[in-house]
Amino acid sequence: MDNMTYEKAILRLEEIVDKLEKNEATLDESIKLVEEGSRLAVFCSTKLNEAQQKITELKKEQ
Repeated sequence: MDNMTYEKAILRLEEIVDKLEKNEATLDESIKLVEEGSRLAVFCSTKLNEAQQKITELKKEQ
C-alpha cells in the first residue's frame, strides 16, 4: 500500500462492497475481497486518526 491514498482506498472499498453485495464473486474471491477490505479499512482508519491528531496539534498551536 505504498502508493495508496485515503481517497483511493475508499474507492476500492466501495468497489469491494458493491461486488460483494451483488454476489458477483465466488466464495474464494469473496474471502480475498473481505481480506483486502479489512486491510483497506485499517489503512483508512489510521489515516483518519493521523489527520485528527494533526488537526488537534494545529488547534493547540493557535
